[in-house]
Amino acid sequence: MAFIDYYKILGIGKNASTSDIKKAYRKLARKYHPDLNPSDKEAERKFKEINEANEVLSNPANRKKYDEHGKDWKHAEEFEKAKQQQRQYQGSGQQSPFGDFGGGGDYSDFFESMFGGRSSSGGRTSGGVKFRGQDLNAELHLNLRDVYETHKRTLTINGKNIRLTIPAGVKNGQVIKIKGHGGEGINGGPKGDLNIKFSVENNTPFKLDGDNLHTSVDLDLYKAILGGEITVETFDGKAKLKIAPETQNGTKVKLKGKGFPVYKKEGSFGDLYITYQINMPKNLTEKEKQLFTELAKLRPS
Repeated sequence: MAFIDYYKILGIGKNASTSDIKKAYRKLARKYHPDLNPSDKEAERKFKEINEANEVLSNPANRKKYDEHGKDWKHAEEFEKAKQQQRQYQGSGQQSPFGDFGGGGDYSDFFESMFGGRSSSGGRTSGGVKFRGQDLNAELHLNLRDVYETHKRTLTINGKNIRLTIPAGVKNGQVIKIKGHGGEGINGGPKGDLNIKFSVENNTPFKLDGDNLHTSVDLDLYKAILGGEITVETFDGKAKLKIAPETQNGTKVKLKGKGFPVYKKEGSFGDLYITYQINMPKNLTEKEKQLFTELAKLRPS
């Protein structure tokens, strides 16, 4: 198996920080994304390589294994266990079932003999030990409006299309595990899992706090003083509100059930909190100034 340099694929050095890896991945993923390069096989191949590199290097534990064991990083734990067993055999004077690994052999020879390939003597080993496949990690970028309703997405992970149902109300940074969609098992072992981390960007005028939404609404001075009715924007439409006479600046009202959907609780929503910001009139006419002067005389400080 040829060595794949994940650092070179992302165009970063081995001392790159987590932030550097994330930036490089996002830049290249946008450039080679299949949606932007339809029917381009080379772009599709590079997109797969970029995702594979990111899955390894963005995970500190996997990155450490990759740095230490190269192309055989997925079997690092098995290698360490076998190496320890070999030392035990040598200490007891028995012949190691792993040949001369550790005394000049390389990783590839070891894994071939360990998992059913040819041993260093040319014979065939049983390779009966089953190992679970490697967990895979992916990051899915969405907008806040994307997760207001439950919907389906198709993700391409290591060349495989995975149909995913995204529940309404999923939060930024949340990780969902999909069992059995990770790396292939070894010697008939079970597949690993796929961990999807959601990166949810809020590009709306609403601030999300848990399942509640917050926003501000401008209110003209006259309506604040005399009262009336206004129409406001909610996350999923419009709503009419009655304004009480003498409403003060900064007054906060709650629209129950007009917030964000509660994760995995169908039909349950948080609340929407609206803060009134009273706008003072500008460019008053002489007549308006006279009237405000008369009002001021009626209510001396």
